[in-house]
Amino acid sequence: MKVLVVHNRYRSEQPSGENNVVDAEVTLLAEAGHQVSLFERRSDDIAAMPLPRKAAVPLMVPWNPAVRKELAARLRASRPDVVHIHNTFPLLSPSVVAACADAGVPAVATLHNYTMVCPPGTLHRDGRICTDCVGGSPLPAVKHGCYRGSTAATLPMAASMVANRRRWWTGVSRFFCISAAQRDLLVSAGMPGERMAVKHNFVTDPGVRRTGGGKHVLFLGRVTEEKGVGLLTRAWERLGGALGVPLVIAGTGPMQDEVAAWAAGRTDVSYVGLQNKAECRALTADAVAVVAPSTWLEAFGLVVVEAMAAGVPTVAAAHGAFPELVDDGVTGLLHAPNDAASLADRLREIVGDRNREMGDAARVRYEKDFTPAVGLDRLIAGYEAAIAG
Repeated sequence: MKVLVVHNRYRSEQPSGENNVVDAEVTLLAEAGHQVSLFERRSDDIAAMPLPRKAAVPLMVPWNPAVRKELAARLRASRPDVVHIHNTFPLLSPSVVAACADAGVPAVATLHNYTMVCPPGTLHRDGRICTDCVGGSPLPAVKHGCYRGSTAATLPMAASMVANRRRWWTGVSRFFCISAAQRDLLVSAGMPGERMAVKHNFVTDPGVRRTGGGKHVLFLGRVTEEKGVGLLTRAWERLGGALGVPLVIAGTGPMQDEVAAWAAGRTDVSYVGLQNKAECRALTADAVAVVAPSTWLEAFGLVVVEAMAAGVPTVAAAHGAFPELVDDGVTGLLHAPNDAASLADRLREIVGDRNREMGDAARVRYEKDFTPAVGLDRLIAGYEAAIAG
């Protein structure tokens, strides 16, 4: 099969789970013998643009006619069987959907977040879950400046959402949702459910698994309020060192200085900052449990599946995609969202006698649902459905 992957890469200053997913799928397809090519833009390139071109970037967010022309010409020349669209913000724009129609090539799109119904794609505002724009107008997002705290920065995304809603919903033959929870919310907002399939992200076997009881509780991810870092610190203070193992926090983000200062004053917490892939795998394999206390609605939860692959149970918030990833009491534990007392209780429970049993069950779940082989089968099935349609 000939596949053209379309993706606007996120800035490299912080690790991007979405970039990693795209790279992993491209590698998976190529290793399976499919012909894969890329049509990309890089957000890193914006910094080097001349000032007039840089100033014009917001105007390209809703529509980039040059990209439409360039992609359509490439599609006519190369004739792929299918185009797989990932992120189009900010340099590609939804004009890529029109280019596929121009060339008569079917398109599929992976929905990595909620940008179809929420301009910043987060369903989160002022420290709480927000669905004000879901199924309606994005004016609330513009009013509150939901993207980067700026009305001006939010406006192009809101304009794109309004102008291109019908184009997305009619021009894409198959949507991949990365969780059933995400699909349910998008269908409730009016998206075409008959063309939306759940395709969980896969994780490559890390090659290292937990062999003992673990050395620490691990938080691995962006150090932000919405990822539940503040909630985790409050829950950890409630525990008062009672777990007998330290907390390790790995990652960077807006709260990193605050977290580093908090950890420096404690003997039961280590903040280790940004880690490379090998270091992350080692930290995960050495964990008693991985904690994912997000206060927003995660569309997936890669860190949970990475823990499963290492045979490590997870404590996660009982909303968003986590309830379909974590079998409560079997492969890990779910805590009441945004509740420090509930999180502390679940952390006490996860280090108990059933920890190894849950870790083994987590590995079994990984092998059943989240391996590259499973991911490839679902990917190809989606492509075939798009082509047939």
